[in-house]
This record gives sequence, C-alpha cells and structure tokens, in this order.
Amino acid sequence: MKIKCCKTNLLAVQDTMDILKGRWKVQIIAALCYDKMRFSDLQKEIVGVSAKMLSSELKDLEINQLVTRTVLNTQPISVEYALTDYGRTLKKIIENLAEWGIEHRKKIIGKVLEN
Repeated sequence: MKIKCCKTNLLAVQDTMDILKGRWKVQIIAALCYDKMRFSDLQKEIVGVSAKMLSSELKDLEINQLVTRTVLNTQPISVEYALTDYGRTLKKIIENLAEWGIEHRKKIIGKVLEN
C-alpha cells in the first residue's frame, strides 16, 4: 500500500526551504553550530562567499531569529555572530546533512575530503 505524502509536511518542508534557500545560509549555520564567530572569520571559513553576500545572508538569518549579531567594543569595532537557541535547533539537521554528504561523496567519487 502506497502512503500519500501529507500536504502539511510538504508545506512545512517548503517553509523550511524558503528560510534556508540560497547557496550560503546552511553553510553559515553549520559554521556557527559549534561557536560564535566574527564576520571576518565567517568569511574565511566559508570559501567563496563575498562580504556583501555574507552580510545579506546574515541579515536574513537574523530576521528569521536564527542568528544574533553583537557589536564588540573593540578597536577597530568588530561584529560577532552566534546562533540563537532557536537557531541551534537546526544543529541535528546540519549534522545529518553532513553525514549524508560524506556518504554520498564516497558513493559517487569514492573518497572523502580531508579536513
């Protein structure tokens, strides 16, 4: 017997994809899963993202209450980003994506990238 996909689940997946869409948001969340980071450190960690795009994606994540932005009292002034408690609820999803990606790379390419 084939079970039909629940429309509520499809809508929920679509909502999630709307929030996390784009090339960089999931990588930003993954980078922040383990510790807060300064803007410049995030830009170094996420290869290929421009400062303008990183700033835009961080603003979207902040609007969706997944990330907090803290201006540090340093000279020169720097900004630090961290996942909110709500944002940390995505950690298990990020870990599952990483595990799946590692297995997929092994299956398709036959090897795993080294850290």
